[in-house]
Amino acid sequence: MKLKNQSVVAMVFAAFIIITIGAFIVVGLCLPERAEIIQGEIETTDYRVSSKVPARVLEIRVQEGDHVRKGDTLAILEAPDVNAKLDQVNALYEAAQALDEKARNGAQKEQIQGAYEMWQKAKAGLEVAEKSYNRVANLYKNGVVSAQKYDEVKAQYDAMAATEKAAKAQYDMAEHGARYEDRKAAQAKVQQAQGAINEVSSYIDETVLLAMADGEVTEIFPELGELVGSGAPIMNVAMTGNVYVTFNVREDYLTEIAVGKELTAYVPAFDKDITVRITRIKNVGSFAVWKATKASDGYDLKMFEVRGVPVNSSDIDNMRSGMSVILK
Repeated sequence: MKLKNQSVVAMVFAAFIIITIGAFIVVGLCLPERAEIIQGEIETTDYRVSSKVPARVLEIRVQEGDHVRKGDTLAILEAPDVNAKLDQVNALYEAAQALDEKARNGAQKEQIQGAYEMWQKAKAGLEVAEKSYNRVANLYKNGVVSAQKYDEVKAQYDAMAATEKAAKAQYDMAEHGARYEDRKAAQAKVQQAQGAINEVSSYIDETVLLAMADGEVTEIFPELGELVGSGAPIMNVAMTGNVYVTFNVREDYLTEIAVGKELTAYVPAFDKDITVRITRIKNVGSFAVWKATKASDGYDLKMFEVRGVPVNSSDIDNMRSGMSVILK
């Protein structure tokens, strides 16, 4: 009798368990499907302020968290090596300019006058040599002088004619100035020196670091007086006016997301909904986490980066990079 009662109790308990499990299954099937939540974050476009030349940090005019506008002075650097280089190229420019002026102006008046006098002297000598040649030539025809005497006078006449031509050429060159090619070469030297000045001046301009766009200073890397190398970042500025949101979305959810489509997202930091327009759907690469659909004999679902921008400009006020955004 005791064993029979125990069997009845066991059967009742088993039936209770079965009924309870069935009730849970029924209730679970009747409950509405829970909405899938995709969490992303707010990001901003940043730019780094850096130096083009090695320099020492002389002054930092902003602090982390300061709002800056385009053109504001952020920091001032000191580069004595560049200033010394500027002195060198200025000296080269002055020397090149002097050569150019010499080529354009030609010889001095005294040099021109001296060349003219040498030409006149050569002309006078040529006239005397010509008269002597004519006399000796007539005497030679009449048989009065020997052939040797005639040859000597003829050689003197030819030499004086050549001397007169050379003196005339020297005078013309002094009067007309340098050749065209020489003037072009002198002008090129001036342009080369001017280019070097412009280059060094641009380096000096780089020692005053300006904000390239409106934003907020998020990080300052060197300390005052610290030496920074060429291209080393000085500070990071977040462009708070250029805000966007990113989500990592599984590919089976992309059927409801498309470029150009507007979706509603929730920002917990402000406890409000915002409208974002999808601007890009990008494959995040093979290194991203894949989700298996089955334990075995299935296929994997890949993740895609979805980027969107707030539709209303008022929604981006006070938004900070890293804030959470919920996409339902």
